[in-house]
Amino acid sequence: MSSKAMSKNSEIYLKDYRSPLYHIDQVTLDIDIQDYVTRVSSKLEIRRQPKDKNKKAPLVLQGESQTLVSLHVNGKALDKKNYRLTKSDLTIQGLPAKALLEIVSTHNPYTNTTLSGLYASGSMLSTQCEAEGFRRISYYQDRPDVMARFHVTIHGDRTKHPVLLANGNLVAAGKEPNNRHFATWQDPHPKPCYLFAMVAGKLDKVTDHFRTKSGRKVLIEIYVEPGKARETDFARSAIKKAMKWDEDTYNLEYDLDRFMMVATPFFNMGAMENKGLNIFNDACVLGSAETATDSTISFIERVVAHEYFHNWTGDRITCRDWFQLSLKEGLTVFREQEYMGDLHSVAVERLGNVRLLRRAQFSEDAGAMAHPVRPDRYQSIDNFYTATIYEKGAEVVRMIQTIVGTKGFKKGMALYVKRHDGQAVTCDDFVEAMADANNIDLKQFMRWYSQAGTPVVHIIRRYNAAKHTLELKIRQVTPPTPGQPKKQPLHIPIAIGLLDAEGQDKIGTRVLSIKKSQQTFVFENVKTKPVLSLLRDFSAPVRLVYKASDEERLFLLAHDSDAFNRWEAGYQLLTQYILADVDGQPVHDSVCNRLIQALGDVLRDTTLDAAFKAMVLSLPSESELGLAQRAAGKFINVDALYEARQTMFKRIAEGLYHEFITMSKKLAHLDPKATDGESMGQRSLKNLCLTYLAARRDEKILSHLFKQATTVGNMTDQMAALGILVDVDSIHASKALTAFEKRWNKSPTIMDKWLALQAAAKRKDVLKNVKSLMKHPAFDIKNPNRISSLIGVFASNGLGFHAQDGSGYAFIARMIALIDPINPHSAAALAKGFARWRDYDPKCQKLMVKELRILAKNKRLSANSSEIVTKSLR
Repeated sequence: MSSKAMSKNSEIYLKDYRSPLYHIDQVTLDIDIQDYVTRVSSKLEIRRQPKDKNKKAPLVLQGESQTLVSLHVNGKALDKKNYRLTKSDLTIQGLPAKALLEIVSTHNPYTNTTLSGLYASGSMLSTQCEAEGFRRISYYQDRPDVMARFHVTIHGDRTKHPVLLANGNLVAAGKEPNNRHFATWQDPHPKPCYLFAMVAGKLDKVTDHFRTKSGRKVLIEIYVEPGKARETDFARSAIKKAMKWDEDTYNLEYDLDRFMMVATPFFNMGAMENKGLNIFNDACVLGSAETATDSTISFIERVVAHEYFHNWTGDRITCRDWFQLSLKEGLTVFREQEYMGDLHSVAVERLGNVRLLRRAQFSEDAGAMAHPVRPDRYQSIDNFYTATIYEKGAEVVRMIQTIVGTKGFKKGMALYVKRHDGQAVTCDDFVEAMADANNIDLKQFMRWYSQAGTPVVHIIRRYNAAKHTLELKIRQVTPPTPGQPKKQPLHIPIAIGLLDAEGQDKIGTRVLSIKKSQQTFVFENVKTKPVLSLLRDFSAPVRLVYKASDEERLFLLAHDSDAFNRWEAGYQLLTQYILADVDGQPVHDSVCNRLIQALGDVLRDTTLDAAFKAMVLSLPSESELGLAQRAAGKFINVDALYEARQTMFKRIAEGLYHEFITMSKKLAHLDPKATDGESMGQRSLKNLCLTYLAARRDEKILSHLFKQATTVGNMTDQMAALGILVDVDSIHASKALTAFEKRWNKSPTIMDKWLALQAAAKRKDVLKNVKSLMKHPAFDIKNPNRISSLIGVFASNGLGFHAQDGSGYAFIARMIALIDPINPHSAAALAKGFARWRDYDPKCQKLMVKELRILAKNKRLSANSSEIVTKSLR
């Protein structure tokens, strides 16, 4: 990979990858924190690659926003003629095969608003080095395939920074003159610099312990801002569960003496898996039964587990280059999903994963930012922390498990760890380990990593009653995506079942391996015409095209043993009927009533858990409906989709009114402090029933919701009631919002929910309200959580963002230009909302392109935002 300084619009290509000319074996850092500057002294033990034939090749180190103070090689100051310094690189000539390179530089973390490198986060200093943040701390080969052991000493003021943390084990600490002190940390495991971390500040600490499978006692420490220690119980419990699950499932044991977690209020991502010192966005780790919703609690469990699982799939084994990002992220998301299923409900977890994939990743595949799971080029790697890398990457890993089986997958994981522990490797290495462990050929399967787009699988059924045979003709096609007009056939595992008239599985679940553009499968001895249960458990991230009748879908909704397909049957019917309304061909009441009756049967079914019922009874979102409308070859009409969805919502609300009353009363007295999976599911079902009941605008229901919204006890119930009141534009909404604000105005993460709820309101005046809320004390344009909660949520609000007068587009474009100089990461996230402008009606297209062109003329736009804008217009 080229290390040359690149212009804003230059692209880096996978094909240009070259292994580093120099290795760094040991890094010794001395970090001195002063009031306005931080001085970093680094000692790098370097050696030239033995196989390198170019003995005169220079060492190129990356460095940004730093001031070089001194440079020594083997104890001697380096003459200026032997190095070249630019704003992005330090190039050193004439190095011997082995050398001790000593570099002293300074930078100011207090003016670093990018939240990359070392920066001020509230009253503390914190780091974020993934992907390319270490270059803002010290001059270094800032690439993931340079792995070294780090020895770090931090100096700071004892009053301002009584806590000094870095990766690994604490080996020394003590007082220094002038009310200062130091702490020395040593990480015994080699790591790339993107996994380096340090924290300095005034923090409260919560401690616990975990006994590993081999009997070692691991110290667990959670650091938070003063006064927030009581909000760490969920995270503390979650980390111990995750440690045990990884031991039990994959025999992977934690490898350091301590595991540290830090919650910080300023963070661009959810969390970061720095070896032994995980740093979390405080919104992803803090919460109590009183202050956190059920979804927040589940998210804490998920994020904590995800970052911990990276200890092996990301830290001990890391990615060779950033094109291989999904090697660690896709695999770790898959592991996180399996863990959450085991912890709560396998079926409900799977449905949630599928809905997220379809909503976020299928949408990504349909736009200008479509890219493979392993991209072949990028301008800014920050833009590739995407649903394709994470969610689709996890689905690719899941397909391997579907092909080789659970036992085979564990064998493959064991071989992968054995072969590559301590290495920086590629997606090929992971798949090869799976193939070798199971003695199968997965070469064609690798196309999932190199081809972008959502494959479309067409299935045609032919049943021969005389011969008792069932023939399935299957065709796969992947539509063109930017830069990839032609696609090759993929290896697609399609899990199927055959149901008889009583709903019994005749063959269980069978996995068909689709490897050609067209294939035919024949099943013998099928006595009666079956109902097909296709793509069971969503066995591949594809769009299935199969002409099932309404009767067949209703049958699957009532009888399928596969939870995904039972839910999918209702989801497809709801989508079909809503889109028919959009097209001006609404289904007859008698047809719709059959579906409503079937949904009522699900609601009354005592064998189903509450969370599953809630998912079945939840309508497809407007974004999901938009994707379906576009797949049908039509432009997305946001307003028409909203109206048609509301019509279906009201039909269900009326048709099942008494059932919703009965169920809401049955679940009215749940324990507000219970946070187990069953209680969470029951709350979600209760609040869904109340959402439907509120459609009548019955004053009795609305008064009940006002009481629920203003009664402190359970945050899930409060937020659900408040959201319903805002959505139906109840006269109670304003009073409830004011009461909530008065109660929680000192809690930023809770006020984020308050902001988001109003930004998501399906009302014509939502933009006016968002602009007003930007002046509220709860909003801070320098904090990515606040940006995401207010402006980001508005950008996802179809009625607001896609307002017919273009006001939503103009507002978000102005916000991108305003935020980009402060935080390019947050600005780029907003810019992605324009990437699919071609999917909308011509009037919207024209208005969106107008704003994109204005942004494209902004010469000060960061590489992060510029890449998205230019690709969207391309």
